[in-house]
Amino acid sequence: MSFIDNIKERAKKDIKTIVLPESMDSRVIEATSIIIKEGIANIIIIGNKEEITNNFPDYDISGSTIIDPKNSDITEKLINKFVDIRKNKGMTYDEAKEIILNDNMYYACMLVKMGYADGVVSGACHSTANTLRPSLQIIKTKENASLVSAFFLMVVPNCCYGENGIFVFADCGLEQNPTSDKLASIAASSAESFKLLVEKEPMVAMLSHSTVGSAKHNDVDKVVAALNIAKEKFPQYKIDGEFQLDAAIVPSIAKSKAPNSEVAGRANVLVFPDLDAGNIGYKLVQRLAKAEAYGPICQGIAAPINDLSRGCSTKDIVGVVAITAVQAQNN
Repeated sequence: MSFIDNIKERAKKDIKTIVLPESMDSRVIEATSIIIKEGIANIIIIGNKEEITNNFPDYDISGSTIIDPKNSDITEKLINKFVDIRKNKGMTYDEAKEIILNDNMYYACMLVKMGYADGVVSGACHSTANTLRPSLQIIKTKENASLVSAFFLMVVPNCCYGENGIFVFADCGLEQNPTSDKLASIAASSAESFKLLVEKEPMVAMLSHSTVGSAKHNDVDKVVAALNIAKEKFPQYKIDGEFQLDAAIVPSIAKSKAPNSEVAGRANVLVFPDLDAGNIGYKLVQRLAKAEAYGPICQGIAAPINDLSRGCSTKDIVGVVAITAVQAQNN
């Protein structure tokens, strides 16, 4: 059974309700039809039912729930709760009403906040900022989480590295230039996410252009400091570095470059030093190695609110919804 098929089977064991706010996108509607047919999750679509069915007549989404904010009985409750959440920021009723009626992502997050749904998947046609801003204002960060970060679950075909080709790449979607403290937190959160979703022991490599002191630079110093913080704060995880990519995942290279490390050559969680490296890295693997890339999956939010790449496929959306459902089971 493939990784994503296993995730789908886990999702089916405790059905969760996931909101898809981008009802204007054909990929989202097609994904909904597949999710319903396979029984992966209950789906709430936000939009006008007549417009959706007229625009996408080829997809059977009759098993989903379609909520039109302008005509729903629960909209008033969401507006009032939104005012309550944001009153310290000066939010008025009229401002809240304008946002809730016209921004589907805010509506989706309020559905989760009020207990009508368990998670949200968005980003097929909206930016990461448009997905995460409502999440952080309404759902907020998880208790004891120091920051919100994002990772991609990479499934590389015919690959003997990582966990039989399965990796977590982080942070590839949010933190532009994380400090050492943030890198350490990203490492720990990514290890936790790998353990939850892959159900194997995470082996975390802090990546750099240097391996165990082979190069001297401030960028290397940042990664070394992050490693020291991670080892002190998160001793429950196997985290090591700093490693070049080949030393992190290739056993023969690890023997010569980092012979005393139990992570080197075995890494399945790759923590990149900045967003440029992470984003470029995941897209190289996705396009050149024909890897499946699920994400950006968010970690550190109090409920599972996940982003999509705007270049995502229908299959990607189905996979991220299944992952979100499994996160919700754990939540």
